[in-house]
Amino acid sequence: MNDTLSVEKMTNAQALVELKRLDGILNNANKDYHVDDAPSISDANYDALKIRNNEIEQRFPELKLDSSVSDKVGAPVSDTFTKVRHNVKMLSLSNAFDAKDVHEFDARIRKFLGLDSQPISYTSEPKIDGLSLSIRYENGLLIQATTRGDGSVGENVTQNALTICDLPHRINNAPQILEVRGEVYMSHDDFERLNNRQIEKNAKEFANPRNAAAGSLRQLDPSISASRPLKFFAYAWGELSAPLSTTQAGAVEALKNFGFSTNPLTNICLGPKEVFLHYESIQSQRATLGYDIDGVVYKVNDLSLQEKLGFRSTTPRWAIAHKFPAEIAETWLEAIEIQVGRTGALSPVARLKPVTVGGVVVSNATLHNEDYISGRDSKGELIRDGRDIRVGDWVEVYRAGDVIPKIRDVDLSKRQPDSIPFSFPTICPECNSPAEREAGDSVARCTGGLICSAQAVQGLTHFVSRGAFDIDGLGAKQVEQFFDLGWVSEPADIFTLSARFGSGLQQLKNRDGWGEKSAEKLFAAIENKRQIPLNKFLFGLGIRHIGETTASLLAKYYGSWDTFIHAIDHITDFSGDYWDALLSIDGIGEILARALVSTFHATKQRDVINSLVNQLTIQDADVNSDNNSPVSGKIVVFTGSLELMTRAEAKARAETLNAKVSGSVSKRTDIVVAGPGAGSKAKKAQELGVKILTEQEWLDLISSSSA
Repeated sequence: MNDTLSVEKMTNAQALVELKRLDGILNNANKDYHVDDAPSISDANYDALKIRNNEIEQRFPELKLDSSVSDKVGAPVSDTFTKVRHNVKMLSLSNAFDAKDVHEFDARIRKFLGLDSQPISYTSEPKIDGLSLSIRYENGLLIQATTRGDGSVGENVTQNALTICDLPHRINNAPQILEVRGEVYMSHDDFERLNNRQIEKNAKEFANPRNAAAGSLRQLDPSISASRPLKFFAYAWGELSAPLSTTQAGAVEALKNFGFSTNPLTNICLGPKEVFLHYESIQSQRATLGYDIDGVVYKVNDLSLQEKLGFRSTTPRWAIAHKFPAEIAETWLEAIEIQVGRTGALSPVARLKPVTVGGVVVSNATLHNEDYISGRDSKGELIRDGRDIRVGDWVEVYRAGDVIPKIRDVDLSKRQPDSIPFSFPTICPECNSPAEREAGDSVARCTGGLICSAQAVQGLTHFVSRGAFDIDGLGAKQVEQFFDLGWVSEPADIFTLSARFGSGLQQLKNRDGWGEKSAEKLFAAIENKRQIPLNKFLFGLGIRHIGETTASLLAKYYGSWDTFIHAIDHITDFSGDYWDALLSIDGIGEILARALVSTFHATKQRDVINSLVNQLTIQDADVNSDNNSPVSGKIVVFTGSLELMTRAEAKARAETLNAKVSGSVSKRTDIVVAGPGAGSKAKKAQELGVKILTEQEWLDLISSSSA
């Protein structure tokens, strides 16, 4: 086949012959270059042949060979990344956020170097928002690429780095050892095309170019990296066998001459005044650069001065990153909507007239919570000078990096005279349950729990999780499937699945993803969980603040479901003996106790729980066998400084003897063990006539159980 034959004029047969020819040449060249270190063709010839191969594959995709070089990288695929220690550390930069910080940076350098009024020469360059990478060349050949890692040790990503299009594999006239450092990034256009491909494949979209670049470079399969449009800007160096220049700018120019991409906006500036002018110039071009930057980096240009200045523990003294402020735009607030989150939190979201903020179109922004809308912080202090946020307002929107857009301020001069303050709902917009705000909490929460559709799937997923009912074969994916089908909307529905769909036209085994055996296994697993320990049952209800440890504490204290529910039902107005008893449990605070009681006293929520209880046998909590100990069943409180044992040891020993350890003293308390420094608890025990023991008396008492 003639190399000059136009791809556009090829027939299918000609294209296939040419692809096979190129496949042999390119694969052999890869082996010669990357494995044997004996290049058989020039880099230019290799690149030209690879471009021709790609053009043919694009025109005749059905002819693409399984061994195509476009799906490979030059060296063998590693199963995992190895760790590489940097000979010269890859340090981060300290940050400047305003002109004052930059002036202080300049002043520190002058003071350190003992300089007077002459301006210091700095390089000023865009700070690329990408992933730092160090590329090591020996005798002009790329032999290793390493991520920053912790600055001392990074990951070996050589095979992936070889796929970066503008990273030279071989350079001429370079020092024998050359470590080139810079940033791997992805352009906005390439990022958009990549996400479009992800959408077409029903694959996960990337949040932003920086994440896409980092994720692509860290793929264990280099062919995935090869399919991603990564680029590289060189701006620094690590280990060198010979200096590149006497100045920072000269060294960067040397890197450019070696074939690396360097940023064209890099400039030399004399002193802070020129630095600020260049900063403003770069900032004004930010939205049109085609790639993400988040500031401007200043470096002392004279490398001999850099050497004198040296390093702090984590940053160089001779460089600083002047970060851009949060980007701001003004737009119209069209509506405020309330979203209900996984834990029932009511979160206000601003619906905005779309506006571009830093190259990103923003149509939604978070409003945090009720206080933020009203112009106050979590402590009740004024923010925005007390200006509230209303529908119809013109507002300032800002974002920084990939942070969710926020509303910063309101333009009162544009507020309509008939506008009204926003009234935060007290009813859940999803299920109409009361939305309550606990003391000290910044958000209102729906009390509907399992009956709230916004919380239902998450609640059901928690219900079947490992620490709760742990139903084999029923995970988040299956829960969502059954919920969408309308088969399961509350926990009790899980235990009637077999009766409803085990036979007939809608057999589970006939649904997508289910066969007869898998359906039978699921029904058997569900039946196996009809008997459930009390602690797992309580945890599975998903009540706010009730974790596995707390559920175990409650189960151990009350012992049985009947005892527990009897006590909870007899708590009214968060007071009385049963309320005091609940609060006396060591590890149970008032906020948690209120959440527990409120859940069981909410009518709809209680109906859901009762339906579930009717399907189950709730097993009593495990109790210790030593029911004959002198403290079995007794409520014990430890207070003061224990000298003969730790508080944890004392609690564990008491529970082993079937005692109930409480954190507060009430008339239900049987024994208070008071060490030195015992205060209000000992005093209250005296007032209530509760038995008080010293630590030694307690040890003597429990020792009698083993006599």
